[in-house]
Amino acid sequence: MRDLFTSVLYKYTVQILLVAGLALTGVKYYHGSTTDKNPTHIVFIENSWDEALKQAALQNKYIFVDAYATWCGPCKMLKAQTFTDDKAAAFYNSNFVNVAIDMEKGRGPELARQWQLRAYPTLIIFDPKGKPVLGSVGFIKADDLIKFGKQALKK
Repeated sequence: MRDLFTSVLYKYTVQILLVAGLALTGVKYYHGSTTDKNPTHIVFIENSWDEALKQAALQNKYIFVDAYATWCGPCKMLKAQTFTDDKAAAFYNSNFVNVAIDMEKGRGPELARQWQLRAYPTLIIFDPKGKPVLGSVGFIKADDLIKFGKQALKK
């Protein structure tokens, strides 16, 4: 039990230090614009679940949701590290309609209740009709994000 506690404590200490390091270096992150021709980051629709559903139906694509909070350190790490990875960007931009939703603004609180979210970041993949397929909570690296997406597409 002590080893488990030490492992969890170490994981969160590393995450806190990484977030602090990003803040101190002034590293900026962004979700990007849907007008980028060759984006090197995952391009997200911002705060519009309805638009994501509409685009998914039109394109017959699954929906990738980044459910985040502005104060969330691991959410910021995802945006700065994982979502800016070239391979992850290419995979998600070609296979999914991507939407980032601030779960504390607009429809965010309503969706958080509907989806029963308890922690951030929560990553959810929905089928083109809006049915949840797969979810993950917490920071994940780009390679794991790609595996997560491939796993969802197989369901």
